[in-house]
Amino acid sequence: MKATKIKMKSGCLNSKSCQEIDSVYIIGCQSPGYYKKGQLYDYLDAHPDTISVDGYPYTYLVGAIGPAPNYEKYVRSSPNDTTADNLLSLPRE
Repeated sequence: MKATKIKMKSGCLNSKSCQEIDSVYIIGCQSPGYYKKGQLYDYLDAHPDTISVDGYPYTYLVGAIGPAPNYEKYVRSSPNDTTADNLLSLPRE
């Protein structure tokens, strides 16, 4: 499966934080479409390294937990030698 675009939270279109992502568009699955970041976190917890981020260097989506007090579930790309998160490089809606 592959992440091809992202939808940011309202008012956060130009944010540089993965925590501000609302949902991610996934292709290569039975039901292509936008999936909320919490859903993706739970899926990736059970099925790691199954969703890649479209575009070089083709990193994987991984789950992460935000800081207290909310401990919000979100997703980001796996670490690599780029300075920005590859997920944030995808087209935005």
